[in-house]
Formats: sequence, structure tokens, C-alpha cells
Amino acid sequence: MKKTARVAALVSIAALTLAGCGDRGETGATGNNTESASSTPSPTQSNPDFKACMVSDSGGFDDKSFNQTSHDGLEQAAQEFGIETAEIESQSDSEYADNINALVQQDCNIITTVGFLLGEATEAAAKKNPDVDFSIVDFAYEKAPENLKGLTFNTAEPSFLAGYLAAGMSESGVVGTFGGLPIPTVTIFMTGFAQGVDQYNTDNDADVQVIGWNPKTEEGSFTEDFEDKTKGQTIAENMIQQGADVIFPVAGPAGLGGLQAAQDNDAFGVWVDTDGCVSAAEYCDVLLTSVVKGMDVAVKDSIQASLEDTFSNEVYVGTLENEGVGIAPYHELEQEIPQELKDKVEELKQQIIDGEITVG
Repeated sequence: MKKTARVAALVSIAALTLAGCGDRGETGATGNNTESASSTPSPTQSNPDFKACMVSDSGGFDDKSFNQTSHDGLEQAAQEFGIETAEIESQSDSEYADNINALVQQDCNIITTVGFLLGEATEAAAKKNPDVDFSIVDFAYEKAPENLKGLTFNTAEPSFLAGYLAAGMSESGVVGTFGGLPIPTVTIFMTGFAQGVDQYNTDNDADVQVIGWNPKTEEGSFTEDFEDKTKGQTIAENMIQQGADVIFPVAGPAGLGGLQAAQDNDAFGVWVDTDGCVSAAEYCDVLLTSVVKGMDVAVKDSIQASLEDTFSNEVYVGTLENEGVGIAPYHELEQEIPQELKDKVEELKQQIIDGEITVG
């Protein structure tokens, strides 16, 4: 691992941990079209007739990323509110509509779908089943039905901080990012990251380059799925061969290949959605930080609103200001990151919250 960093003046973090994600216990997802009713509420169960349900995207509930963190919110709701739960893990995009309908048939009171790609199927189900509440992670609608709530996150803000940090820690002057698919909930991370690097260059008269994403042309590197770790590793290795010494994968399980490449080649990594030192602890030694979003909290809150008959279709947006997004602690690399760089990151965070810097 690197022992020195090329840094002029710069940065801290408020060490914000929003979506810590760990082992899921024994109520994990089952196979396709099989809901696992985790009806094991606490002894103080008080709402046994209420059922909250969830459909994953094709990444699965053990993706160490956004599916897993969203599922944590379902489990937290079960423990806190004493409700019944059920879930279906999608194996392909073609199953979304059928999986949602299967849970409707199970008399779910609220169904949460996870991921941008479920947007169309979720809206159709909400319109067809007005007596069921629906929430969806990473999607919002211009005009949603009254029973459908979007749970969104301005991840460009913490990605900006991660980009500044990456630029400050790069010794080669090249950092890389890649995504799973070219969809807004992926590219928002990459754009914020690139803008953070630009800010570093401006502040320090530097010329750190970003490969893998150009916010102006919206062209970049993508694995074209969220499952294939080998694809992610290949892309990251190519970036490292081009000089990149920090890798920022935004690709779910496929992104783990990027962390593997970083670990194998004495580079740094930055994880997304969860604190990678918790969800992918085997790579903690190369992780500068993680861009996290509080999907578990948003999911639990939407379930609680449905339970308490206060559910609305008002879109939720997680920001640095409301602590719906943030960056994780520096963990094992705490001592390698210069204090002035940490201080600068913290300063930039406050400037974003205060509206002095606009990101995205």
C-alpha cells in the first residue's frame, strides 16, 4: 500500500456513516419467484397484521451495495415495528413485473422495489393496485400515483468529496471510474466524482485526470451489468495500466472486481452505496472511503409511514444536509491521509450544505 501521498493543501471528513451494512442473518433472500416471509418479529410484536414486502433488482440482496442496504431497512422495520415481511429476489430484468405481482397476491400492505430499472413495472403495479402502497429506491416520477413514493439520493454531493479526496491522494495524477449501466442513478456518482477532481485541480493548480467518464459528453466505461465481477476487474486493470491509482466503481457486485484490481496493483479504491469496510471488508485496506446513502433509513421510514397511514407520494431526496448521503470513515487509511486534506474535505462538505458549491 502507498505510504506517501502527492498533496499540496487540503481535506477532512465528518466521517459520516449512513448505511452501514453487515451480515443479513438467517432471513436472506431466496431464489427467483419465492418470497421468504421473515415473520420472526421481536417478542414485543405489535403489528402482526401488517406486511411489508420487497423486490430486488437482478443484483440480489447480497450485493454488498444498494440491494443489501435497502433490505436492511426492511429488516429494521420488522424488528422495530413487529410486522411481517416478504421478499423476492429478481434474477433478470424480465421478472420485475411478475415478482411485484406475486407480492401483491401475498396481501402486502407496502411493496418496496429496489433500483432504477424497476421504475416502469412499479408504476404500473401502483396504478393497478391503489390499495397497496409502493416505494421505489433510486427512482422518481414526474407525476406519481398517490400510493407511490420515490426514494432518491443526491449522491453527486458525497461523490464530489470522494473525487477531491481521490485527486489529493493520487500520486500518478490519474484516477478512474466506471459504471454498471449508463443510467442516471449510476452516472450521478461519476459526475460528482469528476467535479470533485476538477475542484481539486482548481484549488491546487493541478492537472489530475479522470478516465472512464466525461460529464460533458456523457461517455464512459461500463460493465453493462451489475453482476460480473470479472468485467469490473478487467476494466479497472485497463485503467490502472493507463496510470490510474484510484478506482471508483459504481457497478454493484461487478464493482468488486474494481476493488480487486486496486488491491492487486497497489492502488486505492472508493466504494459506493454502503461503507465498504463493513460490507466488503476484505478490501478495506485499499479503501480511501465510501460514498454511502441511507437507503435503509429511507425504506424503513416509508414502511413506517404506510403503517401509520401517513404515506404520501412526495419524493424523498437524501442530501448531505439531511444526512441522507455522506462519505464513510477512512478506517485503515486514516493515518495515510494528510490532515489538511481531511480538513479540506470537511470544509467542502459544509460549503455544499450551505449552497456555496453546487454539485451535479
